[in-house]
Amino acid sequence: MSEAWIVGIHPVEGALANDPSRVRELLVEQGSHNPRVTGLADEAKRLGVRVHVRPRAMLDKVSGHARHQGVAANYEVPAAKSEHDLADLLDSDDGLFLVLDGVTDPHNLGACLRSAAAAGATAVIVPKDRAVGITPVVRRASAGAADRIPLVEVTNLARTLRDMKDAGVWLTGLAGEAQASLFDIDLRSRTALVMGSEGEGMRRLTREACDHLARIPMPGAMESLNVSVAAGIALFEAVRQRKGAVR
Repeated sequence: MSEAWIVGIHPVEGALANDPSRVRELLVEQGSHNPRVTGLADEAKRLGVRVHVRPRAMLDKVSGHARHQGVAANYEVPAAKSEHDLADLLDSDDGLFLVLDGVTDPHNLGACLRSAAAAGATAVIVPKDRAVGITPVVRRASAGAADRIPLVEVTNLARTLRDMKDAGVWLTGLAGEAQASLFDIDLRSRTALVMGSEGEGMRRLTREACDHLARIPMPGAMESLNVSVAAGIALFEAVRQRKGAVR
């Protein structure tokens, strides 16, 4: 196990709510009058987590000068899930997976995790050598979702996609040049939505593994969307198809 500092109100709140046994200590800024920070300190004490009041300079140091909002938690980072953990996740009858082929921007990965958690996705799958991993920036951007949804890092993405197909998961890749509209693809069965990297899109082997390629219709002047925005649209199209429009 390794340690990391989680900083900011939302990430610390998520760690205390979802995995408090891994929070080793909480630092709160000396002189802070933010009621949310005070509330987090009270909750940490209730959970048996040590709370220390420290000068702002110390929080600046442990956060790497990221915006910490007056609170930081020392966190025991669990080992990342791998392809060996994927088999159990694939057993779900209504599994919904988000596959990110080479998303390296931590803000994008965090936003994708947040959308996936909000949509009730089963897991987010990334290639180990073409993803940013769970960093403090990713945690902050995910607003706590990094502790709520499994992130599976796989050694060989093309092989993992074949294994998913063998397990009965349909793979729909998002590509701007595809002829089919995402809204015409049936996403009600076990589904993986596959997204490419921010600049290059899906790699050839990833694209060839997909059962369908689809685009998000864009009647406006723009030709592409940020990968995290596209992921959110695709995930909630699956939610809409499966559960009906949210009222």
